[in-house]
Formats: sequence, C-alpha cells, structure tokens
Amino acid sequence: MNKRFTSVISILLFTVLSVNVSQAQAKSDNFSAKQLTQVASIKQQALESDLAWDLVESLTTEVGPRMPGTPGDKAAVSWAVAQFEAMGFDKVWTEPATFPKWIRYSESAAIISPAPQAMHITALGNSISTPKEGIQAQIIEFNDLAELESSPENSAKGKIVFINYRMDRHRDGNGYGPAVQARSRGAVVAAQKGAVGYVMRSVSTAYHRFAHTGGSHYKEGVTKIVSTAISNADADQLHRLVALGKPVTININVQAKSMGEGTSYNVIAEFTGSEFPEQHVLIGGHLDSWDLGTGALDDGAGVALTMAAAKIATAYGKPKRSIRVVLFAAEEFGLWGAKAYVKANENSLSNIVAAAESDFGADKIWAFDSNVHASSLPLVAEISAMMESLNVKYLEKNAARSGPDLIPFRPFNIPAFALSQDGTDYFDYHHTADDTLDKIDPAKLRQNVAAYAVFAFMAANANTRILGK
Repeated sequence: MNKRFTSVISILLFTVLSVNVSQAQAKSDNFSAKQLTQVASIKQQALESDLAWDLVESLTTEVGPRMPGTPGDKAAVSWAVAQFEAMGFDKVWTEPATFPKWIRYSESAAIISPAPQAMHITALGNSISTPKEGIQAQIIEFNDLAELESSPENSAKGKIVFINYRMDRHRDGNGYGPAVQARSRGAVVAAQKGAVGYVMRSVSTAYHRFAHTGGSHYKEGVTKIVSTAISNADADQLHRLVALGKPVTININVQAKSMGEGTSYNVIAEFTGSEFPEQHVLIGGHLDSWDLGTGALDDGAGVALTMAAAKIATAYGKPKRSIRVVLFAAEEFGLWGAKAYVKANENSLSNIVAAAESDFGADKIWAFDSNVHASSLPLVAEISAMMESLNVKYLEKNAARSGPDLIPFRPFNIPAFALSQDGTDYFDYHHTADDTLDKIDPAKLRQNVAAYAVFAFMAANANTRILGK
C-alpha cells in the first residue's frame, strides 16, 4: 500500500469519525464533541488494558482468602491502600467497620447408615460448633423452607433437618433469592421444630462436588443448632437414600467459634474533581471474601475492575466531578462495611451523582439500567448509547437495584445504577473452594472495565448532574 493511498484512507476515517462525533454532539446538551471522542478513546483503552487482570491476579495470589477478621483481611486492606497510592489516586483513606467475628476451624460429615460414606460439607457462617465427636441423628427431608415452616410442631424432634431445595439457573441470578432464605433462616426454623442439627443443599447451580458456604443467622430465644450445607451431589445422594424408605443417619462435625466484635476497614480512594469536587461518582466492590477459595469472582473481580475503570476514566485529566472507589469491608458477614460507610458519611451522601457496585463475578456486562429522577433519564440514555458497541443493552426500566453494598444507601435515594453481568454460571463457583483466578476470562474482564470507565467518565463530566428519585 503506497503512502498516498494510506493518507487518503486516514483522511476518510478521520472524516467519518468527525461526522459521527458531530452528529452525537448535535443531539447532546451534556458533552462536547471532544468529550465524546475521549469517551470512545477511553473505551478502547480499557478493552486493550490488562490493569484489572493484574490487580485481581495480585490480590488473589499475594493475599488470597480475605475472610473478615483474619490475617488475609488485614493484608487485603494494606494491599488496597498500596495499590491505590501506586495508581496515583489523589486521596486514599480508610474508615473502620466493626462486625461479629467468626472463625471456621474444621468440618466433616458422613452418612452412617444405611450406606456408610463421606459427604462434602461446609459450615455456614456464624454456625455454632458441634461436640468434638460431632452430632449423629436421623435426617428428615423437606423440599424447601416453606414446607419445613408449615410442618407440625416438633416434626423434626431429635433429628437433623435436610432441606433439598434446588436453585434455578438464570442469567440475572434471580434464583438466588428463593434459595438463600433457607441458608439465612433454615437453622432457626429447624430448631423451632425440634431439630438437633441443620443441613441444606448448597445455594448453587453447580454440578461439581463442592459445598457452598454463606451467611446464616440465629434468633434470640431459639436454641442454636449447627448450620451447614452439602454439595449438590451429596444432596442428591441423601435424597436417593431417603427415597429407599429406610432411616438415613448422618454425622456432622463442625468446629467453629464466634469471637466477639472484630474490626476491618473500608478502603476508599478518589480522583478529585476540578469543578465540583464534593460531588462524586461512587463505584466499587467488597474487599473481603469467604475463606474456602481465593475470592476471585466474589469479589476480587469487582474490586479490580472498578479500580482500573476509575484510573482509565481519568486518562484525559481531572474529571469535573470526583470519581471515588470504595472497597467495602465485611460484606460477606452482613454488609457491615457498607453500613459503616453510610453512617460515617451520612451528611454527604447527597453529593453522590451516580453509584454502582460490581459484585456478580466477571462475565460480560449485558445490561444497563438506572434508578434516577426522571429529569436525568436523557443523560442516562446518552451514557447507555456509548455502551452499545460493548453489546450492553439499555433496559429503560429505571428501577435498578445495583449491588448489595448499596442496599444501606437506598433510604437516601441516591442515583443508583446496575451494570448487569451475565450470572449464568456465577453460582457454580460462588462461596466455594472453586472460586479461583482461573474462572476469570481476561477479555470479559476488559469489557467490564470499559463499561464502568464509560459510565464513570460520563457521569462525572456531564454538564448536568444526575439526580436521585
């Protein structure tokens, strides 16, 4: 190809780009042609950057599991502060968050009769210990929590309750809500029916033989019993044995301990705005993880991609409004970091112009939606339009709920957004020893970074601020 022909092609490409930008600018009251060109460039930079991968690789390799109150949790806080500082954020700080500390020591289970064999089990968070020799009793099976709740008084007296509810698989993860109720409250209801122990099919869509942990709760005035989950394969095995019509006896041995109040820290960093520094876009994830895996999908990916997105979104200098990344503490134990953040920053929450949390793995973002004042919807549509090339669909429902750490923010009617990842296989790995770095696809992670970078840049630099409902 000769230089003259190359020059002609370059001129044509520049002309097409200029026409496209001019057309977009003609429709926009919020962005200049230069800014829209910058958005396109930022998007491309993100799609070519391995920054998020490098961050999540470092976090999961050099720190590993980060259960609240453990040495890994403390190391993660130090890691995050150091990474933010190395990335050139204008401000980096921490804020304390207290939580009920719980430690897992050991766990095992076995079918004693009619066919002796081991089971793959895990204690649910906050579970009490069994005696050193474990507990041994006949199981009684229920299809779901509702069936247990409606069973007669003392229906499980002296037995171990087994709930065999199978979670449905959906791209948006809507099967999680119905399944997680048994994890949260199952041990309480089982104890109220006279049970001496509780075991459930994991909150999982997996076919592997890993048990899935997660938070569980007790109720004052109700006897505490051991609270556990078994792998889906073992739940199927128990069900088949029960179906034979013979009594099924199992042994559960859990050694764990509640250790009073623990303290961790939200890690916060900010690129400070040039015109409206007090106003800020808030993005982030939660820094802690469960102890079984290395927390790559939950939520190392969310931590890494939002850190990287904020950095790339400021490639052209200071934004008009600040871009703040919050890495929340102790999410897995009950949103304790998020609650502490809201309490510590209650007087300035009205300065949030847009908020989104990434806490659903690392698959591609397929949908985008808002929860904002009607007057801000034209701006939201402009942001969405710049994500179309990333195959992100604008849902236009204006009813986004965003991530779990933003739940404590809801009473303050902040402008909330959901950049929805494909969660079809997320619950295959969620809260298991199988949540490791190899489950993250670098190309999909880059697409996440691109979407978040576009979102952060445009929300921070628009001529008008986004308002909450």
